[in-house]
Amino acid sequence: MQLINGKYSWIWLLVFCAATFWYAAGQNEMQIAKQGHYGVLSLVPALATLVICFATRNVIFALFMGVVLGGLVTGQHNIVQHFLIPSIGTTRFAEILLVYLWALGGLLGIWNRNGGAYHFAQHVSQNYVRSRRSAMFFAWLMGMIFHQGGTISTVLTGTTVRPVADREKVAHEELAYVVDSTASPVATIIPFNVWPVYVAGLIAIPSMSHFIANTDAAVTLFFKAIPFNFYGWIAVTFTLLFALDKLPFVGNKMNAARTRAIETGELDGPEAEPMLSKELVSRNVPEGYKPSMLDFFVPISVLLGVCIVPYILYGTLMIFEAFGLAVVSAMLLSIIRGMEVSEAFDGLIEGIKGVTVGAIILALAVTLAKVSETLGASAYVIEYTTEFLTTMPFILPGLLMVICMVVSFSVGSSWGTYAVVFPIALPLVYAISPDAMYMVLAFGAIMGGAVFGDQCSPISDTTILSSLACGSDLMDHVYTQLPLALTAAGLSIALYTAGALFLTG
Repeated sequence: MQLINGKYSWIWLLVFCAATFWYAAGQNEMQIAKQGHYGVLSLVPALATLVICFATRNVIFALFMGVVLGGLVTGQHNIVQHFLIPSIGTTRFAEILLVYLWALGGLLGIWNRNGGAYHFAQHVSQNYVRSRRSAMFFAWLMGMIFHQGGTISTVLTGTTVRPVADREKVAHEELAYVVDSTASPVATIIPFNVWPVYVAGLIAIPSMSHFIANTDAAVTLFFKAIPFNFYGWIAVTFTLLFALDKLPFVGNKMNAARTRAIETGELDGPEAEPMLSKELVSRNVPEGYKPSMLDFFVPISVLLGVCIVPYILYGTLMIFEAFGLAVVSAMLLSIIRGMEVSEAFDGLIEGIKGVTVGAIILALAVTLAKVSETLGASAYVIEYTTEFLTTMPFILPGLLMVICMVVSFSVGSSWGTYAVVFPIALPLVYAISPDAMYMVLAFGAIMGGAVFGDQCSPISDTTILSSLACGSDLMDHVYTQLPLALTAAGLSIALYTAGALFLTG
């Protein structure tokens, strides 16, 4: 694969790295003395990663180069010791690896071996899904139901609906868009999950106690802002209209993907590199084993039951236990129903092998997030875009959304964006206007802006996992959904600006 058009692409990359290193070497002392960031150099790794990602379509290479540049800017040239090991050795990455990749891959592999998911798809296709439109609506509905959190939603929805969508010739780009945009956006407008608690923990702090008294007040603010999370509502509405084939604008690339799937039956583009390996695409049911609806519903019921019931009763979200028990139940049921133990374990191993590429990409994405945190990228963006706001208060909510869009797109995390933006932005909002509605409007803008980046960034875990679960090429998914998400974001910014102008004018 040619990384960048042109015979001398590697030379240009080396020159860029060398120039960055030379400049950083003379600037580190001065930049470290600033308020927690390295100035404009704080943005170099994340922006370079995005540029290389879009230019080359090689996500692993782009992420690795971003980490290397982070080492050059900070002077920490041993990126393995300073960035990779601390990032990959964290509890968060262990959870991602064990739950969303090994458990997900294992479950997919077992379903591939016992035919459970395909059998379910056949049943749904024969009784409920009779067209492309009903298949995509089924995907939208599953996304609304599985709304416990961004990554959980993408895994459950993509895994459930992909066989049905494949049968009805829904392009993988189309399916990935529906799955991705009914993940985090839905989690912020149907908040029966951990999002309110997480955000409350960020804003119920001493520095905000004069306008957010305690955790209960913080959770109340979250719920009050739900109607004003314009991006969440518009994104979910767009996705429903898209699924029903009623959205007038879908973008040229998405339209081309849709036309290709309908006319040729090809679910991926000619140059696509789907993130699911062949181990998870073709069925491999042993001779003599008869697939059953139980093979699908038992592990799904275990997963949802262990996730949701303890949360409702005790407020505890048992994600790892849920995925682990789902895999165990799928294996045990297959063995009880006549599958050889060796066959069940072969399915598990093949499934894990099938998501290896996703594991590598997520490892580098987590590392790049650590790099951006070390560089203070978010603090830099906020510091240099909020100085003039006291004279133009009506632009603040819309601007906060833009800032969150840029930050979350660059670092690939909505929760990470919340962690750095909320403690800085909310005191600024209150200082400009203590009006309660103005605060709610700004709060909703921050929620929606961060979700945009989480949904669209090629280094976001939900974007990666949506592509993984739906069998789509990652960059094809990014390119096709970006025009739709940007349209929703543009409408949201206009609504925030109009609302703030009404309140402050």
